[in-house]
Amino acid sequence: MNNTPEKYERYRELGHFRNLSTIWITPTRGMIPARVVPSWMSLIGGFNSALARVFCIRQEVGHAYNNAITQVLSTPGLKDFPYILTVEEDNTPPADGLIRLFESIQEYDAVSGLYWCKGEDGVPHIWGDPAKPFTYAPQKVIPNSLMRVNGISMGFALWRTEMFKDNRFEFGNWFKTCGEKGGVMTQDLYFCKKAAELGYKFAVDTRVKVGHLDVPNDVIW
Repeated sequence: MNNTPEKYERYRELGHFRNLSTIWITPTRGMIPARVVPSWMSLIGGFNSALARVFCIRQEVGHAYNNAITQVLSTPGLKDFPYILTVEEDNTPPADGLIRLFESIQEYDAVSGLYWCKGEDGVPHIWGDPAKPFTYAPQKVIPNSLMRVNGISMGFALWRTEMFKDNRFEFGNWFKTCGEKGGVMTQDLYFCKKAAELGYKFAVDTRVKVGHLDVPNDVIW
């Protein structure tokens, strides 16, 4: 076993020894698919840090996240956890996915793993070229890299809790699914747009390959 000072210095540079306590939030329709559960059970948390879980059952997804984060920020102890991890009930992250997001978030306010929309024509959830602010066309994957983007999805994403304490947002109404010209803006991109206007930054870590389960067809994309 390699216990050299160089190894520990690498962990220190990657931020593994800071407080990584995290609240895991999942909105669910009430049943978690069996193909998803093993990946969740295998997920590695932060070194010497807590990992608490909050489930929101049968709520519209934007309301679920708003209600869960409001609960977190109103609970002594939990409100001081530095990170929130959003995990949706049809996503299968790799065992080291959270550890890698801890590494990649250091210069960002939220980071997501890489997953794809379901179906043969699915696109990667890499939303928007930063050279074109407030646009959200899916970007081409750059393998094994940290890609700055205009917005991220919430299927497997790490967020700094401090973002939600920013009083420039309307407390308790961070996320909203709403109509936009040309289509619907999902709750995650709605929040990312508001946050980007305030200077917050987002990225996708393409090292973190997350499966996206099509439950009726029993296929993971």
